[in-house]
Amino acid sequence: MVTSAHEGMHRIFQERPEILSPVFGALGIAFPEKAAVYAIGTDVTEARPLARHIDTVLRIGPSDGEDFLLAVEAQERRDTKKESSWPYYISYLQAKYGLPVLLLAVCRDRATTKWATGPFSCGTRGWTAQMTYPLVVGPDNLPVITDPRTAAEKPAMAVSSALAHANSPHIDAILDALGRALAGMDWNAASYFFQFLDSALGDTPAGDKWRDIVTFVNYFPGRGTVMEKAYLEGEAKGEAKGEARGEARGEAKAILRFLEARNVSVPQEARDRIAGCTDLDLLNRWLDRTPHVESVDELFAEDTEPAADRTET
Repeated sequence: MVTSAHEGMHRIFQERPEILSPVFGALGIAFPEKAAVYAIGTDVTEARPLARHIDTVLRIGPSDGEDFLLAVEAQERRDTKKESSWPYYISYLQAKYGLPVLLLAVCRDRATTKWATGPFSCGTRGWTAQMTYPLVVGPDNLPVITDPRTAAEKPAMAVSSALAHANSPHIDAILDALGRALAGMDWNAASYFFQFLDSALGDTPAGDKWRDIVTFVNYFPGRGTVMEKAYLEGEAKGEAKGEARGEARGEAKAILRFLEARNVSVPQEARDRIAGCTDLDLLNRWLDRTPHVESVDELFAEDTEPAADRTET
């Protein structure tokens, strides 16, 4: 059964094919700068009782060479059945489309990466009839990216780094850097990467960390996000004070994290003022300003009343 996390790990290759370039670069293989990329059928079933499906198959048409097929498999753990199904995939695709075939396995840990590298042979009595050499990426050949500037320059590579090192001690730093980088990107592109990692990391500590970052991003004003809509609906219905305080704490947290992501210095006095405010209207005004201010003085500039006068008792 293909899980949502499993599906998310290969969907990015279909919807964001530019991720292939840095991944191939990590393997020392040149990926064409200009290429047409198409997703093709992944059902390689020939016998009715035996269902075989490849995660993703892409037909890549370079501007400077012959087309080839790339089969992508997301492999979370060792699976000895793949030692025979992977050669089958390659042979079937080559026979059906008459094109060269490469197989790329994306792994999350070193043990799986080592196993997936193969080679996987088919033969007997000292004779090898077929040998399969998958391309494999994992923690050993994808870099740890913890610098926000690098993550901003190569967001697809940073996403790959997060997947490959999801089980490593570096994952929190990787996700923090990626979160800061995506905060400054075009919203549509950033939103895709946020949602993709949410699915791909699944129900893991890394996934929980990423969802905490996503919560912060979902508070960006004017995005029409689910959380923003829920807040507006709750405000219109007049939620109970206890729930309103919970929303206020959430918005205060969002303001502080957004300022931090933009490297705006927040003195302790200002931090206490934001965290202690329970006036949702005031918090909303501050939240609206956070993408534009360069200092906390600018954040508070238009609010002359003391914070204490604006909080509930």
